[in-house]
Amino acid sequence: MRAAQIVRGREFMVAMDHGEDFFESLEKFCTDKEVRSGYISFIGGFRRARLVGTCEPMENPEAPLWDHVDVATLEVLGSGTLAWDADNDRLAPHIHVSAGVKEASADGRTSHLLGATVQFITEMIVTEIAEPTLTRPRLASLYDVPLLTFGRLG
Repeated sequence: MRAAQIVRGREFMVAMDHGEDFFESLEKFCTDKEVRSGYISFIGGFRRARLVGTCEPMENPEAPLWDHVDVATLEVLGSGTLAWDADNDRLAPHIHVSAGVKEASADGRTSHLLGATVQFITEMIVTEIAEPTLTRPRLASLYDVPLLTFGRLG
């Protein structure tokens, strides 16, 4: 286990509007406000979303799954962390959602969010972490999974 005491920075309320790409809007917000580390919590609707998942047997259940499923018309509750990918000089969010598929009696899906388009609105609280800087380097010895680390950039 790894741990670090955090110092919270600024807090923002963000409203993503109908038709917006979730990750493009999140990255634009973080770029505009210079948020590189933080955590988010949100509620809203997605017209479409890509979630980590498969309908096929997994070759190795211990390995990460890189496949995805596409789902539509969802009500979502999500949260995640915002870290910096120093190798690619960009935001590296890690977000999970629990969602109900509206036209399937709100049948639930819970997984890692890979992409989404907002339906109606998505309301998000962004809390910046001022210290330590969160980074997400890939660990080659663990299937190249990007893991959260604490420390300064550079």
